[in-house]
Amino acid sequence: MDVPMLDSEEGEIASKLLSEGFQEAKKLRKPPRFSKLLSYYKDVTGFEETNPNAIMHHFIDMYGPDCENCGKPYRTETATFCPKCGNKRKL
Repeated sequence: MDVPMLDSEEGEIASKLLSEGFQEAKKLRKPPRFSKLLSYYKDVTGFEETNPNAIMHHFIDMYGPDCENCGKPYRTETATFCPKCGNKRKL
């Protein structure tokens, strides 16, 4: 599934909102809802994510460059195999 990615600045804001969600839940003694984080992600990307943990995996800085064949990002900077299309990357 294609999901919108956050750049480094947006990722810092998302991380802060995740932390605030945990702090708020601790104070209220309720399970965390992370409504601020989910709302922020929707405002920035237009995508309505329901799982706050998933958002924390949508940082473009976590991945490598785009595949030359299909355009999806490699899983790491040093990855030589694209899991989407099977392209073999030459470093």
